[in-house]
Amino acid sequence: MSMRNAEAHWDGGFPQGTGGMKLGSGAFQGPFTVGTRMGADPGTNPEELLGAAHAGCFSMALAAALCKAGHPPQRIHTASTVQLDKVGEGFKITKIRLKTEAAVSGLEMAKFMEIAEQVKKTCPVSQALAATEIELEAKLTAAPPAPQR
Repeated sequence: MSMRNAEAHWDGGFPQGTGGMKLGSGAFQGPFTVGTRMGADPGTNPEELLGAAHAGCFSMALAAALCKAGHPPQRIHTASTVQLDKVGEGFKITKIRLKTEAAVSGLEMAKFMEIAEQVKKTCPVSQALAATEIELEAKLTAAPPAPQR
């Protein structure tokens, strides 16, 4: 299938060091520090990038599953919150919350939730993160009517 690349570097010790991460495609490059990861300093962090990857994967997989069920979505928006907690002497990602909203015509909420819950378990990023608790909040909205001609 496909292989994707990313890289990171860290200069100096901990906690005063600084680092950077970049995607192999060149689409993103950003700095990270202990302050961007544990505080509110400007920059990125591994959890934020993981959250973006999960939200993107889930949205695409949900679109595919809805199309397969005969209900192509007009739009899907997913936000991800990745929770990093101190556990013992280290840190651990303890929970990921996906919050999605999909505009789909002619689909019952119960069927939408069934599809969304299945996708939560089966999208590739969810499968890679299976050891982490993943919560899903899903909202179905009706797609706006097609423009009149």
